[in-house]
Amino acid sequence: MNSEALSRLLVREMPYGKYKGRTLAELPGHYLGWMAREGFPKGELGALLALMYELDHNDLRGLLDPLRAPGRR
Repeated sequence: MNSEALSRLLVREMPYGKYKGRTLAELPGHYLGWMAREGFPKGELGALLALMYELDHNDLRGLLDPLRAPGRR
């Protein structure tokens, strides 16, 4: 895991589905769990979703806090 990938979670938006337009860091845990069971998409999006799932599943979302812009915590 690197800080660049963590930073991308804060700016990359979900391109489709129920949560289209939300940043990957804002996706709810139940949706990430569903994606994990169904299979993440290929490519960078899938890798970032898998990373976000691991952060959520292991209660590590707080690792993103230092990377957020002030006032967006």
